[in-house]
Amino acid sequence: MQTIYAYMQAEGSDYLLALDQIGEDFAPDLNSMEVQDRKLLEGKKQIAQLLFKEWYETGQFETDETDKDIIDSVNRAVVSYQNQLRKDYKHYGNQMMSAVERIYDHYLGTLQILEVINSLVEEEEEKKEKRFTAAKGPDVKRFLNNRVVQRILSNKSYQQHIIRRNISWGSDISEIRLVYKNILKQDETFLNYLALPEPTLEEDLEVVKHIFKNIIFKEKNLQSLFEEQDLNWVENKSIVKSLVNKTIKVFGEETEEEPVLLDLSANWEDDKAFFEELYHQTIQEDDKYEALISASVKNWDVERVALLDKIILKMALCEMHIFRSIPVKVTINEYIEISKLYSTPKSKQFVNGVLDKMAQELAAKGDIRKSGRGLIDNK
Repeated sequence: MQTIYAYMQAEGSDYLLALDQIGEDFAPDLNSMEVQDRKLLEGKKQIAQLLFKEWYETGQFETDETDKDIIDSVNRAVVSYQNQLRKDYKHYGNQMMSAVERIYDHYLGTLQILEVINSLVEEEEEKKEKRFTAAKGPDVKRFLNNRVVQRILSNKSYQQHIIRRNISWGSDISEIRLVYKNILKQDETFLNYLALPEPTLEEDLEVVKHIFKNIIFKEKNLQSLFEEQDLNWVENKSIVKSLVNKTIKVFGEETEEEPVLLDLSANWEDDKAFFEELYHQTIQEDDKYEALISASVKNWDVERVALLDKIILKMALCEMHIFRSIPVKVTINEYIEISKLYSTPKSKQFVNGVLDKMAQELAAKGDIRKSGRGLIDNK
């Protein structure tokens, strides 16, 4: 949804750039030795821009205009607009998939915090050994023997992913150092764990869960750092948190087989194909879905419908049409939830009413047909 919104905003900008290009074609040449007829140039500019607007709205322009300069300017603007639009279409599609892939990088980076903490503990122990007197305080060395942590860090799947995706905290390690020194080392649950003579596997697991839940996913400075790294962190946090929690649980179980890290989703390749097709088809069939929405909201000027609401409706219509295995009710409920999160307070009722009405009409016409296990009579 955000990607389609960005593309449509870019489309509007491309349109204005094309008009500006026409304006530049008929701008007076300040370096010319000849006298410029400014009124004539302004007249040609206005005619050319009107013809371009006609093409933009109808896909063609008809004119009795014989002025070659005007026709050439309009044609150049059309070509420029189309080329830029194709670039934006590809750019935002690629950007969408990169943003999704970055969620997985955040998952790996969050797990890697355990590795950073481990290194800080080792560094601290090395300093202790060089001192003449033993330092007072909790024995943080016990954390180095935490079985859940060591299973994750020594896991081949973890190590390969970290290397292949070049995951590193780099200079931001200083933030983790501060959290370790000022928060983790003062944390009561962590201190109680360090005081245990021989922690059980369950106790190893519980302290790791505690570190992530109550420190890594809550500490303000770390959250600010995550937000700097990911503009969508507020939305992506729950996904990363779920992946981390499931991973810790898997690595906290006694098993003979070496566990592997989770994928972004249970069927990532299928989900990836779904994202791409929904993006491409929603944009390619924009005129079709615009007409359907316009016909469905006869008592409401479609131009007054919030852009985000229209995008939500168009995506829902696209999903109903091309993904035959997804029940209509599931689609409607999903996009109602999206409207609640991202659009106006009244969008929920509007989206619900319009989608419910259109789904019934399209199903009755046979335009929406569902197939698959448990799907009967297009419901």
